[in-house]
Amino acid sequence: MDHKNSEEAALVRRVQARDELAFREIVERYQAKVFSIIYGILRNHNDAEDIAQQVFAKIYFSIRNFDFRSSLLTWIYKITVNECYDYLRKKRVRKLVYESDFSEEDATRMEASDPAIDPTTPMDRKLAQQDLVTKLLDKVSPEDRSLILLKEVEGHSVEELAAMTGLNENTIKVKLFRTRQKLLKAAQRLGRTRPFGK
Repeated sequence: MDHKNSEEAALVRRVQARDELAFREIVERYQAKVFSIIYGILRNHNDAEDIAQQVFAKIYFSIRNFDFRSSLLTWIYKITVNECYDYLRKKRVRKLVYESDFSEEDATRMEASDPAIDPTTPMDRKLAQQDLVTKLLDKVSPEDRSLILLKEVEGHSVEELAAMTGLNENTIKVKLFRTRQKLLKAAQRLGRTRPFGK
């Protein structure tokens, strides 16, 4: 794909020329995606807002070096993921913080809201599934959580994930496979066999 002659490229060139309105357009276009990726990794609303501001500050000051070899979105995702990992490194957040806090009480509550009990409540079913997915995602590392969200929720290809993360495609495939296995095992322990509704 030609990234140099797209509408997106014209917008980037305007920002590179220090057009403030063009930068505001980039923020408006991508802020929701950036926030959802950060929140997916950090699981904290306030931290996600802080990191999102840092991401857009970095975009503003780095965009003059954007060389059009990838799409703008891929470049922004790469900055976003890197900012999250830098934050985690600086805060020395350890695995303990991300271990599941899924208690017996939570399990009982989940079972009590089992959609099979009352199929006439689709909203309850949705909320229960979202709650379950959130609990399951807490069982994997931030990096693995980021990859699975980018792949399964955002719909990126393995090739795009490689461009965003700097990991090679085989490594990504292995990580995705292992993460799915972990999520499946965690779901089975909770009496569920389909964590992503498949």
